[in-house]
Amino acid sequence: MQTRSLQAVKRTVFIVDDEPEIGNLLLDALLQFEMEGKVFATAAQMLTALSLETPDACIVDLGLPDMEGMALINEIRRQSSVPIIVLSARGHSTDRVMGLELGADDYVVKPFDPREVVARIRSILRRSSDQPSKKASVDCARFEGWSYLPASHCLISPEGEETFLSTGEASLLEALLRAPKRVLSRDYLLEHGGRDESLDRSIDVRISRIRKKLNRKNEPAHIRTIYGSGYMLACDVKWS
Repeated sequence: MQTRSLQAVKRTVFIVDDEPEIGNLLLDALLQFEMEGKVFATAAQMLTALSLETPDACIVDLGLPDMEGMALINEIRRQSSVPIIVLSARGHSTDRVMGLELGADDYVVKPFDPREVVARIRSILRRSSDQPSKKASVDCARFEGWSYLPASHCLISPEGEETFLSTGEASLLEALLRAPKRVLSRDYLLEHGGRDESLDRSIDVRISRIRKKLNRKNEPAHIRTIYGSGYMLACDVKWS
């Protein structure tokens, strides 16, 4: 009975990479940390699996045979807030920025140490599970017609359209929502889920992405940049 219970809570990670040896390396590394992996060779295979099951995280290679990896990230993020780790031979900062802009949580450049990838997954999952407190898990923030559910990272527009945030984006938005009309420094925000040691611009990129989701014609920006100080949510928030 105890063995079944442990197996029931084992984390599952979806991996999409058209190089079988990379998938096998990651599977072996995941098993060392009592995590399960499922490997797919194409984006289509992963999307089919995602329609049937929600994993704890996804590892996405950018160089896929049937779909641009960035397009796959965008499609995953449209459906779910599942953490996404990018694998790529493209190490240029612009590629890293684009990955974050599309909603990835982390970016690993090939060649890589599989144990480092697993460590990053564990770190993201730890942040994600710690993010809403027990009380916050039933909270809903309402502001300027918008609603935000921290437990699911779901942002709902005044028209009822749902959008899912990455773990980093969700942490930043919740920090702003819990301190409306207060300037939050970049250092403060870095400590609340936006830190990315490989990319100094991670806060700015994620704030920009949240702004785009909140952007509406003929309405002022809800998140303001206070130059030299940080960022501020410029509207009232009601929690329920």
